[in-house]
Amino acid sequence: MHLLQNYARLPLTAASGQGCYLIDTDGRRYLDAITGIGVNALGYSHPRITAALVEQAGLCVHTSNLISNCWQEPLAAKLCAISGLDRAFFSNSGAEAMEAALKAVRAHARRRGAPNRVIALHNSFHGRTCGALNVTGQPCVRAPFEPFGGDVTFVEPNDVHALTLAMEEMEEDPAAVILEPVLGEGGIHPLHTDFLQAARNLTASRGSLLVADETQCGLGRTGKHFAFQWAGIQPDIVVTAKPLGAGLPIGATLFTEDAAQCLPVHSHGSTFGGGPLACRVALEFLGVLDELLPQIPITAARIRAGLDSLKQKHPAITEIRSSGMMFGIQLSCPGQPIDLAALRRGLLINCTQDMVIRMLPPFILTSAEADTLVQILDESLASCALLR
Repeated sequence: MHLLQNYARLPLTAASGQGCYLIDTDGRRYLDAITGIGVNALGYSHPRITAALVEQAGLCVHTSNLISNCWQEPLAAKLCAISGLDRAFFSNSGAEAMEAALKAVRAHARRRGAPNRVIALHNSFHGRTCGALNVTGQPCVRAPFEPFGGDVTFVEPNDVHALTLAMEEMEEDPAAVILEPVLGEGGIHPLHTDFLQAARNLTASRGSLLVADETQCGLGRTGKHFAFQWAGIQPDIVVTAKPLGAGLPIGATLFTEDAAQCLPVHSHGSTFGGGPLACRVALEFLGVLDELLPQIPITAARIRAGLDSLKQKHPAITEIRSSGMMFGIQLSCPGQPIDLAALRRGLLINCTQDMVIRMLPPFILTSAEADTLVQILDESLASCALLR
């Protein structure tokens, strides 16, 4: 084996995919309820995505950012229109998009002549680069690579008093508050409306930036284009990635006009970010998303009702958390055996935080497929209960 041994992979080798199903090298089909960790929101081999990809691949795959390509500005305009922000920077991943946000935060602090202090949330996850790890509130993820050198105060999610106190106790105003409107890797914990509104009000009153990391919860996942929109707020910076390229690597950092001034000419860049192939496909994804958006809450409600019924049947389930097509099933036991039991029955799910089953189903899921998902999960939970 020549691959770095950094992934604990499931015993499955993918060969192809069609619709909501992944197909392995033996021809077995798996209903994919984790969608490549939220990336394949349109499933596999979506005809419009495939057509856009093939057409653009025959025209031009890459240009440097020394020049413009014909898809960057339309994609930036669309992202700004659906988010309410003003400027877009393109990169290759959520972590890179977060790095752009963090550089802007640092520059914002310097513009004010203040220390680069930020407030982030316990149990949050913002990526695996050193800058993103610095604001990630999971000690087990951070510890092997510390110290980072950043001044970060972590507060509990949804604790308005703790957030207020953290800001009041700082001698100088923090440069930013950084949060995920729905904590994804942390086990699907939606932030409450009052907490998000308090974060916006506090940062606005102190001249601090509000950064919303929507890498996992953005672009339709919760039933709106962005999860922060449920609270009726407007962040200064929004980070997005995962489903944007429908499988191709692309991330975007969105800025208000004022926040964008923190990254002037030559202050940041990306060799591959915003290439014509990725931008063309991302624009097609957003077009499909506009059509699917009304259906997402309906499908999500169907799955949630099924999961609520499973909670009544299986004592191992202690809580169901969800926001749109994001589902976290809190267990009283390790989730890995259930993950493997579901895999044997043709369902791909994911265990995070040791005892949380995380599901991020594709937006194209049918009612019948939603019912199949719940049924296989029911069988998997039952089979694991027999072994305990």
